[in-house]
Amino acid sequence: MNLFKRFQSEIVAVVEGLVAEHLLPPGLDTGRITAEPPRDPSHGDISTNAALVLAKGAKTKPRELAEMLAGRLGKHGGVISAEVAGAGFINLRLDDGFWRDRLIDVLVSGTAYGDSDIGKDAGKVNVEYVSTNPTGPLHIGHGRGAVFGDVLASLLEKAGFDVTREYYINDAGKGGQIEALARSVYHRYREALGEDPGEMAEGLYPGDYLIPVGQAIAERDGKKWLSKPEAEWMEHCANVGSDAMMALIRDDLEALSIHFAEEEFISERELHRRGKVDKAFNWLEQKGLIYTGVLEPPKGKIPDDYEEGREQPLFRTTDFGDDVDRPLKRANGNWTYFAADIAYHRDKFDRGFTTMIDVWGADHGGYVKRMKAAVEAITEGKGELDVKICQLVNLSDGGKPVKMSKRAGDFVTLREVVDRVGKDVVRFIMLTRRNDAPLDFDLEKVTEQSRDNPVFYVQYAHARAHSIFRHAHREFPGIDISPHNLAKGPLERLTRDDEIALIKLLTTWPRQVESAAETHEPHRIAFFLLELAAAFHGLWNKGNDDASLRFLVPGDEALTAARLALVRGVQLVIASGLGVLGVEPVEELR
Repeated sequence: MNLFKRFQSEIVAVVEGLVAEHLLPPGLDTGRITAEPPRDPSHGDISTNAALVLAKGAKTKPRELAEMLAGRLGKHGGVISAEVAGAGFINLRLDDGFWRDRLIDVLVSGTAYGDSDIGKDAGKVNVEYVSTNPTGPLHIGHGRGAVFGDVLASLLEKAGFDVTREYYINDAGKGGQIEALARSVYHRYREALGEDPGEMAEGLYPGDYLIPVGQAIAERDGKKWLSKPEAEWMEHCANVGSDAMMALIRDDLEALSIHFAEEEFISERELHRRGKVDKAFNWLEQKGLIYTGVLEPPKGKIPDDYEEGREQPLFRTTDFGDDVDRPLKRANGNWTYFAADIAYHRDKFDRGFTTMIDVWGADHGGYVKRMKAAVEAITEGKGELDVKICQLVNLSDGGKPVKMSKRAGDFVTLREVVDRVGKDVVRFIMLTRRNDAPLDFDLEKVTEQSRDNPVFYVQYAHARAHSIFRHAHREFPGIDISPHNLAKGPLERLTRDDEIALIKLLTTWPRQVESAAETHEPHRIAFFLLELAAAFHGLWNKGNDDASLRFLVPGDEALTAARLALVRGVQLVIASGLGVLGVEPVEELR
């Protein structure tokens, strides 16, 4: 349970009690009352703004109201002082017994500690991530968005939200990347038949991963496609190529322990085939949001299909906050990618998703405003779109930039990185920066066994806890160190300030889960785990200087049991956090 929300509820109850006693007027807005850890721990354990946000409605001075509230709050169980500070903040200080009881909560709950139900009434949430075009294997940049989206979905689930993961396959449309894929596959097909098509044209995909695709077509169809018109072989090569690349992408995702159910892969090609793009366009037209107009020349490079002065159907996205109105059809009559994306998000809404979270790459930043405008329009304001942009990954090896791959030709594949450093390292490191900040990923440093390597530092804390338990069995044969037994032990022996401080840190885990879920910021989980690991390692290191401070105290099984309860609490919370990140907690580091 989030104890800060618990105190928030208790503070609201105190206010309501004062209203019932006619000491405060009715109708006060208690929705803005907060209960949070003070910025400075020396000020206490919980700080509330209750007096500041209620004073105006109560027609009294904030400090006077704070004194009244502090008098009541100081009498609550576990509260040893309630002090008024500044303009009217109230700082509560809790006794050590209260905190030891919270350690019991951790031990009894196990890795479920931190589970929340804040999302139970929030409706269905759709988290769409990866969604790269099926033109080749995933690269390390795709991996960042893949991990971010997967961990965000797990975080939301831990917070009680009804979450569906989804991958949108951009496998439709003529021109662009799918056409380039088809031409690349056809090139490899001709090579497989012994022809010499020359150098692969600029803008195509030269990676070796398309060689087996061309060979498979040659083995199955022989020279059939050599005599076919371009339109026929291009459609065939596009379909075969995109299907082969999706199989490759699925394997790459599996290597990173990212799993989508079959129904969670949504095909753009299928949206077109089922008429959903036409349906979305017609709906917008019926609502008066489509008009015939002339599009101004785009800034920068002019696309090949742009026709100056051509009238075309435009979507009134400026009515919903976009910079300009947007075309939904190309000059050749084909739908734009934007039209298909509108239909896809309309389809999400029709399937019951009022909250949609899209995880995109750094090159899609300019697309956000129009897509938000589209979602507001097609859901008539009932749907919400949150776009999370994942910035670039700067890959290096021992400080030297890595940009090329033997397999892909012009980029480093995600699979190559996973095979070298392991999926757990990749998953954790991807969350060590905010998604909107560039990420440095050094292949050498992320596998170092040092404090400077965050994934090692956290894993070492978990492994160190297991090492302590192994030594406990040798020092105290027959000792029961199961969480439930430790919860019944002599926890009153935990009296040191640093022990109580570690318990306090453990009890912020539920709050971390809820705040990270509400803000869609999974990096907070990695940050918290690093903070917890540092606190635990710090406590362990004190035993190197003073044997009486060690977790295992020869001749004092009761004190040892109490300290082992604290170690177990740390281990369980780290395991809980790593579970959200999709990282396996290790018992031993090699």
